[in-house]
Amino acid sequence: MTAPSTFGLSTEARNLHWLLSNLVEEVPGVHSVTVVSSDGLMLLSSDPGHLIAPSGGGQGGPRGSSADLATIVSGIGSLTIGAAKLMDGGGVKQTMVAMDEGSVFVMSISDGSLLGVHATPDCDMSVIAYHMALFVGRAGHVLTPELRSELRKSMESTQ
Repeated sequence: MTAPSTFGLSTEARNLHWLLSNLVEEVPGVHSVTVVSSDGLMLLSSDPGHLIAPSGGGQGGPRGSSADLATIVSGIGSLTIGAAKLMDGGGVKQTMVAMDEGSVFVMSISDGSLLGVHATPDCDMSVIAYHMALFVGRAGHVLTPELRSELRKSMESTQ
């Protein structure tokens, strides 16, 4: 993974980038990781090509990139929140989708943001869930409205 530029970011934003990079580099089986705000916008990405979007001809970033993952995480989050409301199930803590060729994990962060991980099919799900919980525990208290705004602006400035 190529580390995204953190030049000019606050200490908190740089720390979140470091935590995200560490999650990808240290946890076996993780392809990509993204943090999505409660309104569905990508705040952090482990994929340096995260801003390459497909054009009308289907050209663009690789399938399974963080941009795709952010879209999927936002949709899964919305669907599970709606399901929990219909079933009077309370808040959604985490969701996992196991597929033949991979897995997607989604975990809630304290402010309504979501952490999403795309992993290999043979990953150790409990290890990934554990490291996601560590990330959420470390990131949840610093992901303030001001920091979310800073992260959004940094994502926009790299376009």
